[in-house]
Amino acid sequence: MTTNTKNPTIILIAGYWLGAWAWDEVCGHLTAAGRRTLPLTLPGLDASDPRRASRTLDDQVAAVEQAIAEASAAGADSVVIVAHSGANAPVSLVLDRDPGRVSRVVWVDSGPVTSGTAFAPDAPAELVELPLPPFDELAEHASIDGLTAEMLERFRERAVPEPGPVVRQRVELTDEARWAVPTTLVCTSISSAQVRELADGGHPLFAEVANLSDVELIDLPTGHWPMWSRPDALAGIIADAASSSME
Repeated sequence: MTTNTKNPTIILIAGYWLGAWAWDEVCGHLTAAGRRTLPLTLPGLDASDPRRASRTLDDQVAAVEQAIAEASAAGADSVVIVAHSGANAPVSLVLDRDPGRVSRVVWVDSGPVTSGTAFAPDAPAELVELPLPPFDELAEHASIDGLTAEMLERFRERAVPEPGPVVRQRVELTDEARWAVPTTLVCTSISSAQVRELADGGHPLFAEVANLSDVELIDLPTGHWPMWSRPDALAGIIADAASSSME
């Protein structure tokens, strides 16, 4: 997949409990380097939205598709999507529905999801929302390496609970053309070697990686939130990935 666009629009989508604000430092570095950025707050993660807790995965997909359309309307012939952590569900669906609209996807300590999976398929129907857990509990599932006390305090203050419908909904994928979208995996809390081993072994979290036809894995040793722990290095990787999307 090639394009003549010299400066693609970079759409950045953070994972659970986070909005566009999570990318402030990364966007600062990218903008200083002359890159066009569009950080998103997915439906359900806007604290001012009175219907926030009822937003669905489909709503989030529609928001990403709208962002792509807005970038195209503004003159961008090329779009690079950066998806962190739990943003992998809506972004996987976007790639499945129209893979030709994205010139490259950058997964940050994440990867494409496997069809039929859900974040919490056994979550009860009465679960209205999933709040950010205590950090000692969170650290059992996602590394908080590199995060200072100040960063964690900001995380706690600004985190928005994830809507129940989003965590329960299964991702259904049908178009194998999604596997041909050029892909960069930024490996932070686990190494690229571990990711390849898990992918080759069919591990549910990385099984889709084995199907990708154009993929590069880049190590950036830190925790699960490199947009805070190593924003300059992450911005550099994203900028390089955006440049490679033009080749």
